[in-house]
Amino acid sequence: MDTGRIRSLAGVDLLQGLPAHTLQYLEGNCRWLSVKPQQVVVGHLDQGTDVFFVVEGTLRAHIYSAGGKEILFRDISTGELFGDLSAIDGQPRSASVEALTNAFVAAMPADRFRALLLNEPIVAERQLASLVGMVRQLSERVYEFSALAVKSRLHAELLRLAQQQDQGGNIALLRPSPTHAELASKISTHREAVTRELRVLAINGLVERKGRSLLIKDLAALKQLVESVSGPESD
Repeated sequence: MDTGRIRSLAGVDLLQGLPAHTLQYLEGNCRWLSVKPQQVVVGHLDQGTDVFFVVEGTLRAHIYSAGGKEILFRDISTGELFGDLSAIDGQPRSASVEALTNAFVAAMPADRFRALLLNEPIVAERQLASLVGMVRQLSERVYEFSALAVKSRLHAELLRLAQQQDQGGNIALLRPSPTHAELASKISTHREAVTRELRVLAINGLVERKGRSLLIKDLAALKQLVESVSGPESD
């Protein structure tokens, strides 16, 4: 438990627009936790069903294989949540979630979260949209792993990361840049292959390393590379 920080859910994306008294009620139904880097908040296949709202910091959802290989799913930042799948279906955790930075999270019991979805239609609608987005992204990844070469999988992952930045224009700055090992884990390859393909992109003027950041210099060209092998998005 943490007593030195402001316990507020006002910055949580899912809860935007709720009346102040509703937020206060929800805040009173949460446990508040300070988390340090590398601390595991939930473990893969754990039986817990709490939902965690990230008030501050960044965490990572991942799984380690029996051979010790890390499989990355996503980074979870301020305003986002995790643990909602187990809260909805009561099944064990689908991944471990570990803090990348100092973080402050609010843990809400599953029954309170399900009541929130029933009582607040706008929250339920946002949750449905989030789950649909997850299914679409997983469908894309299954296709990429099955049909695309390593270089095309890397192009698609870089484009996804750039679009998440929502910076506008034809460039995007990934800051901090994911490491080559992290990119390799996300696209199911090895670090050396990522290094090789990033070098090719740099030679062709599409990316440029800037300290700990990666500048994508031509989003339109990157998107064209992705669509040339996978086609434009369709419903």
